Amino acid sequence: MDTDAVVAAMRSPSGASAAIIRAVRQRQVTLLLSVPLALEYEAVCRRAEHREESGLSGQQVEIFLDAIIAMGEPVPTHFLWRPQLRDPNDEMVLEAAVNGRADALVTFNVRDYGTAPTQFGVEVLLPREAIARIKR
Repeated sequence: MDTDAVVAAMRSPSGASAAIIRAVRQRQVTLLLSVPLALEYEAVCRRAEHREESGLSGQQVEIFLDAIIAMGEPVPTHFLWRPQLRDPNDEMVLEAAVNGRADALVTFNVRDYGTAPTQFGVEVLLPREAIARIKR
């Protein structure tokens, strides 16, 4: 799950991204998480603009982050596949997906990933597409 989708889950508990997090909690799907990706989740979710938009206190954001990280399946990085993408910040998301043998990578930035994930057998989905697939 790309950081943008995690932030969306925090900011909008009724949206598709939050529904994916609930599916993770219910063990319907697995959230793959590398150390660099977890650190990015923390750094971005702690930003004042996201905290304010979510209406959460600093402590509540920490609880949210702790829950996300606790639910994640650790993915060791055996191989660095860089460079594959236009945006170097997205490389860690792709690497977690590839090293974790993910079926899909969930993001709002589908265009930024291009066709690179498909060469590794990873589909790139919008959160609404991913939750629709989970519900099937």
